[in-house]
Amino acid sequence: MIYAIDTSIISYMLDDNDKINDQIDDLVDEGHTLIIPPTVDFEIRRGLLAKGYLKKLGKFEKFQQFIDVGTFELEVWRKSAEIYAKLSKQGKPLGKTFDGDVFIGAYCVINGYTLITNNKKHFERIDGLSFEIWPE
Repeated sequence: MIYAIDTSIISYMLDDNDKINDQIDDLVDEGHTLIIPPTVDFEIRRGLLAKGYLKKLGKFEKFQQFIDVGTFELEVWRKSAEIYAKLSKQGKPLGKTFDGDVFIGAYCVINGYTLITNNKKHFERIDGLSFEIWPE
C-alpha cells in the first residue's frame, strides 16, 4: 500500500514524537511505500524557512532521502478544482487563503494513496479519500 504523509504528521516527526516515528517505522518494516505530497513539501519548507528552523529543515531533507516527494499532474489540479467547488457550494470550504488540504486530498484521491493525518475535520469531507488518523 502507498501512504501519503500529511503536514501535521511530518511536524510531529520533526519534533521527535516517538509514537509517530514508531508508526512510520512500522509501515516501512511492513513493506509499505511512503510518499510526501508536493503541497506538504511546500507547507513544511515554507514554515521552517520562515521561522529560520534550519536544523529541522536539514532533518526534513534527510528524511526525504528515503521517501519520495510526489509531483502534480494536470488531473490533480482539476480534481482539486472539483473538490473546492463542491465544498464551497456546500458552505464548507477547507481554507480561506490557501487550499493546501484540497490539493493534498485531490493528490491522494487521484493516485489512490491513503493519507496519514491528524486532521479528520478537513479530510473527512473529501469524497473518495482514504485516510488514517494518527497518532493512534
